[in-house]
Amino acid sequence: MSSAPGERWVALNGVLTPAGEARVSVFDAGFLQGIGLFETLKVRTGRPLRLEQHLGRMAASAQNLGWSVLPDARRLAGDVGEVLTACGLRDARVRITVTAGSLLAAGGGDTPALTTLVTAAPEELYDKAHYQSGVTAVISPSWQTIDDPTMGHKTTSYFSRLAALRGAHRQGAFEALWLTPDGELAEGCISNVFIVDDEHVLTPPVDTPVLPGIARAAVFELCAALGLTCHEATLSLDDLRAADEVFLTNSLMDVMPVVRVARHAIGNERPGEITRQLMAAYAELVERECGGS
Repeated sequence: MSSAPGERWVALNGVLTPAGEARVSVFDAGFLQGIGLFETLKVRTGRPLRLEQHLGRMAASAQNLGWSVLPDARRLAGDVGEVLTACGLRDARVRITVTAGSLLAAGGGDTPALTTLVTAAPEELYDKAHYQSGVTAVISPSWQTIDDPTMGHKTTSYFSRLAALRGAHRQGAFEALWLTPDGELAEGCISNVFIVDDEHVLTPPVDTPVLPGIARAAVFELCAALGLTCHEATLSLDDLRAADEVFLTNSLMDVMPVVRVARHAIGNERPGEITRQLMAAYAELVERECGGS
């Protein structure tokens, strides 16, 4: 099935459905209790970037969070392809959402049937000026704590992230960065954070806790290919402010340079040399793995 570009179709529980007709049970655990996981990924020339890694992370989170049923990666990958074809999209952003479902959906059995939803929309590119001139980040007023079992997982319980991000936008900033109660740098609301210190690329450890980002992992690969030192390190706000360069990553923004943290300039307040190398290398990775635009 195919349609005019931009026409909205979704895959709900493995069934291709017009978006306006898709329905989720009022008893769904995602709706009632916020028990859900999601992945957002880039698609270029009809090819999802690192789909297998996204689905692997989702399954690992479901297992670590104690779900009794794990997402079916093969079926979800098929749903992604069907939705892209139905929507007629070549360059897109895809969201895969899985909730713990409900016992009613399973016919009253002891094991709930997961609710799965795959959606696609035309790609919305970030402003080119952000990459050319860099962006401003601020520090979130909220803490990121290891005591929260959802930390390090991409869950649908996203209100605190969105609230902090909206607060950053009200201040004219691009992103808000989270610290732990011990003052350790963690991550952004929608991104992982890296600093460059004396030509060493550093990022907070996964057990800070932070999300094990797919783009984050790609940066480690790219640094190795470029002969750059890249490793995890416990970082403070002082380390962030004293960094030669700072950049953010996620699967839609790729590598985004940060040139100010609040009113504090990073480096010479322009995207640094290593950040620019990684921006170019990431663009080449997308070209190589997705076949270009």
